[in-house]
Amino acid sequence: MKSFFKSFFASLLAMIIFFGLIFLLFFGIAGAFLASEKVSVEGKSVLVIDLSKGYNDRTMEDPIAEITGDDLQPDLNTAIKLIEKASKDSSIRGVYLLSKDNANGFASSSELRNALMAFKNTGKFIIGYGDYISQKAYYVASAANKVYCHPKGMFEWQGMSVEYTFFKNLIDKLEIKPQIFYAGKFKSATEPFRTTSMSDANKEQTSVWLNDIYDEMIDDVASSRNKSIDSLKSYANRFTLDKPEKAVAAGLLDGLKYDDQVRDEIRQRLKIGKTDKINFISLAKYSKAVNVAGAYSKDKIALVLAEGEIVYGKGSPDQIGSDEYLALLRKLRLDKSVKAIVLRVNSPGGSSLASEIIWRELELIRKEGKKIVVSMGDVAASGGYYIACNADKIMVQPNTITGSIGVFSIVPDFSSFMNNKLGISFDRVKTGEYADMPSVTRPMTENEKKFIQGQVDQIYLDFKTRVAEGRKKDINYIDSIAQGRVWTGKRAIQLGLADKIGGLEEAIAEAAKMAGMKEFKVRKYPEPKSILEYFMDKGSSDLTSTTLQKELGMEDYQLFKRIKAMKEEKGEIKSQLPFEFIIK
Repeated sequence: MKSFFKSFFASLLAMIIFFGLIFLLFFGIAGAFLASEKVSVEGKSVLVIDLSKGYNDRTMEDPIAEITGDDLQPDLNTAIKLIEKASKDSSIRGVYLLSKDNANGFASSSELRNALMAFKNTGKFIIGYGDYISQKAYYVASAANKVYCHPKGMFEWQGMSVEYTFFKNLIDKLEIKPQIFYAGKFKSATEPFRTTSMSDANKEQTSVWLNDIYDEMIDDVASSRNKSIDSLKSYANRFTLDKPEKAVAAGLLDGLKYDDQVRDEIRQRLKIGKTDKINFISLAKYSKAVNVAGAYSKDKIALVLAEGEIVYGKGSPDQIGSDEYLALLRKLRLDKSVKAIVLRVNSPGGSSLASEIIWRELELIRKEGKKIVVSMGDVAASGGYYIACNADKIMVQPNTITGSIGVFSIVPDFSSFMNNKLGISFDRVKTGEYADMPSVTRPMTENEKKFIQGQVDQIYLDFKTRVAEGRKKDINYIDSIAQGRVWTGKRAIQLGLADKIGGLEEAIAEAAKMAGMKEFKVRKYPEPKSILEYFMDKGSSDLTSTTLQKELGMEDYQLFKRIKAMKEEKGEIKSQLPFEFIIK
């Protein structure tokens, strides 16, 4: 009987796997057929851009959407190319910019805004509209010819603030003792676990970079809306634009209209009848109708998209795993058709060891004679700057968050929590004094603390050395601007940590110029995974994450992730941006 059940379940499993593969193959073919269907652009069309959708550097992989024929949100680079393509497409007459909210970071918003300004300068119209308009959405929408708000909606113009979350009181109550080590007086990534509020150094650096981002927004809006900088700041400081009609009176909005009235104005601009259908086409649909990949060329510029936290090992699709990127960069180094590399960095950093592994392969690429240009997105800080610092050229947006050259490590002591809260105790036998170091089930000794701090200090020295060599600066100077301090892209250029203002397209053009290329094809990496790889790599982890989010709620789920990460790190030395922050 035992043998029967063993054979039965083995056969059942084989059948499930077989039919599963057949299912994936069938729908993969169907998806490929659907994807191959050409979308046509009708005359007098209007491109619809929804700012509430985030335009990431990497296209979000979703094989189910590809199978069902649903539209996939284009990545930021593709979105910008589509806007440029639309500016030259006679079938596209204008842009309808949905501006109620903006899911993009400030540097990404700058790139979108610049692309829209170029579109408008061709003589085509842009109309921005929102039932309510957030401040960050208005930043992009201010590039439009006209910006309208719902008559009963809301308009936000009140300045910026940054909020950090601190866990010290919580972990004190739980009797969890974070044993913290760091290098750099501004390295505030550990503050949420050791203080209940921001340090003076952290307040100083945050105030500087936040005001830089704010000033950049004010300058851009003042220019496009023909307003003075002082008046825009005064409106925010005195909170005088609390109603959309006041924003109209101040000249920041062009009127209050319902959606149907905005559509009537679009019809007038298109010179069509009041009851005629408007040919709206989304960016996702437009991407299926036109080719923005460029002409074929045997010579390539490899666009390597490094987005997410830097982690040691394989990592997940939304992380920069050292194993994946080492193999990828090595492949590009050995590929003779790749003449230059553009490394797009959008990362708060992470594992110091993983950053060093990636840095090394980039160093070998440069020794091969291939040019590397770094394009920094919203955030390219700490480990994100580590992997960027040795490039031939670094390009930033004025409001990019970068720098944060510093190191930290946390070795949590859970012994009191386990014993007093859960009734769990630990005992051990070891061959030497340091055999179980580091351990999360006992306090560290003073000697062990010295060892960990020594490692942190050494990695900080290595980090500064990498930057000094890459940027051709004296290490003492680098130390003076390092210390874990965060800078905006504009200040990074002044300090010598970056070279030029420019977006991803400008970085590609720079790489082509440096490599002496007139004809080339841009190819993006990492390449999309197959349907089978997607489900193998991501399916189970997504299911677990979704279940936990439903059970705990998003706020508690984020707390769970932080405590879990602190437990798993067990003293891993990290080069990462000062914790999570929210700009409001």
